[in-house]
Amino acid sequence: MSTAWKPSVTVAAIIERAGRYLLVEEQTRLGLKLNNPAGHLEPGETPAQGCAREALEECAHDFQPTAVVGIYLARSRKNSTGEDQTYLRMAFAGELGRHHPDRALDDGIERVLWMTLDEVRASAARHRSPLVLRCIEDHAAGVRHPLSLIYSDPGVLAPLTSGTGR
Repeated sequence: MSTAWKPSVTVAAIIERAGRYLLVEEQTRLGLKLNNPAGHLEPGETPAQGCAREALEECAHDFQPTAVVGIYLARSRKNSTGEDQTYLRMAFAGELGRHHPDRALDDGIERVLWMTLDEVRASAARHRSPLVLRCIEDHAAGVRHPLSLIYSDPGVLAPLTSGTGR
């Protein structure tokens, strides 16, 4: 029997201010890499809620998603094990809120950077995935979809009780 294919679901905040994009520099097995504030969707949250949480954890800013930039699929081989892995990323544009300078950043996040689009393009070899630049390019091109593009059943937020399985 083969193992079921289970892509990892991630959410990313595409944050632009005054012509610069917010990225995080994070420690990986391959050294320091650049990424959008992003991470795995967690149980009990909608994709927009997960995106706001990740932005707070990774860059110490409140973030309110207002639009979907895109839904992306990427595949790679995990360097440590050679395992085939697929990521489904939902990227959001939104409003950057209050900065929390005393808040510790997530483990592995070294610093937050503000980069121009040209700087982001020039640093592509340092990106954690090809989706970093693709999401920013789409944002810069004005791609925006309503948040309603991604429907979350109310049961996502409710405690799981017996008899709710399918």
